[in-house]
Amino acid sequence: MTDIQDPLRGRTEPTPPSTTIAEFDTYEEAQALVDRLSDAEFPVQHVRIVGTGLTTVEQVLGRMTYGRAALSGALGGAWFGLFIGLLFGLIIADSWAWVIWAVLMGAAFGMIAAVVQHAMTGGKRDFTSIRGLQAERYGVQVTNEHAAEAVRVMGRAPQAPTAPPAPQA
Repeated sequence: MTDIQDPLRGRTEPTPPSTTIAEFDTYEEAQALVDRLSDAEFPVQHVRIVGTGLTTVEQVLGRMTYGRAALSGALGGAWFGLFIGLLFGLIIADSWAWVIWAVLMGAAFGMIAAVVQHAMTGGKRDFTSIRGLQAERYGVQVTNEHAAEAVRVMGRAPQAPTAPPAPQA
């Protein structure tokens, strides 16, 4: 039995023994199977999708310049300023003036903070990117006491777990 960390509750809970009923190359295929089980009114709280062969992938989106940092900071600050301005607008009579003032101040502070932050990198990270995880395979696992019912709903026998591919030299 393995343990899963619940980030919302801050505690680790043991996971019940499970059987892999299917494996797929893409997450979407695994998700479609779980959706099919759900449509058949199978108790999907006993199902999990497990990715194996995890790889970190960082997609570079573009070059980060001082201008781009300033624009990004100004936009983020303006949104924050809009939020603060609307909150003040609820309790102050001349609310539009407060909203405009808060948006402008938020944009200015956001721009300054972003440019300073970009300058502090010292040119070591002059690009923007999105980082994520990708798995080689996705297994749909069902707790042992519900596996037979899931297989019946699927209409076929469970697949034996496949060994991960050997590392390439």
